[in-house]
Amino acid sequence: MAKRKNTLTRFLEDIVDDTKDFVDDILDRAKDLETDVKDAVTDVVDDDDEKVSASSSDVAGLHAAMAELTAKVNQLAELQLAGAKA
Repeated sequence: MAKRKNTLTRFLEDIVDDTKDFVDDILDRAKDLETDVKDAVTDVVDDDDEKVSASSSDVAGLHAAMAELTAKVNQLAELQLAGAKA
């Protein structure tokens, strides 16, 4: 096995190569982070839109139920009033 000669240029070459690998890793992680943040923001914005439309349909359903209950209460009140008069 041949022994590697450690010269100044080989030392500098190793430093540059290691630095390049380090910078590449940082950039890859930054790209992953950027993608994850973009996906998270998109999910939050999409969820808000769905909640608003779901809430609108829920409110419409509640209004219909309230109208039905009000009609029944009025009918019962009329029956109670008629029973009290008789």
